[in-house]
Amino acid sequence: MKKTIKVVAAFIIKDEKVLLAKRSTGDKEILGKWEFPGGKVEPGESETNAIEREIKEEFELEIKAEEFITNNVCEYPMKIVDLKLYRCKYISGKFHLHDHSEYKYINLKDLLNYDLAPADIPLAKYVKEMTQ
Repeated sequence: MKKTIKVVAAFIIKDEKVLLAKRSTGDKEILGKWEFPGGKVEPGESETNAIEREIKEEFELEIKAEEFITNNVCEYPMKIVDLKLYRCKYISGKFHLHDHSEYKYINLKDLLNYDLAPADIPLAKYVKEMTQ
C-alpha cells in the first residue's frame, strides 16, 4: 500500500502576482515542474508552522500562513500526496534558492500556462476560478 504524505504549499500574492517556483530537487515526477512552493509536514507539526518553516528553509523568506484555501490528493507512482494550499503573507527576506532553479511572480491569468507539478494543477485551477 502506498504511503500518504501530508504536504503544504504557499499561495503568496505580491503586487497582484502569485509566486511559483521551479523544482530542481526531488522525485522525477516533479523535477523541472513549476509549483506553489512548500513541503512536507513533520510529525507533530501544525500545517501552518510547516509552511512557514518550509518557505524559510527553501527561500530564506519570512511568511505568515493566513488561511487554508483548498487541497488535492494526488497519486504518484510511489506515494500519495495530500497537498494543502494556504494563503500566505510575505513578511521579509530576499530570495535564496535551495530546492528550486528559479522563481517567478506571475499573473494569475497565466497560471495554467506553466508546466505545473501534477498535484498543483487542481489547486491552480481552483485559485484561478476563485479570483476571476
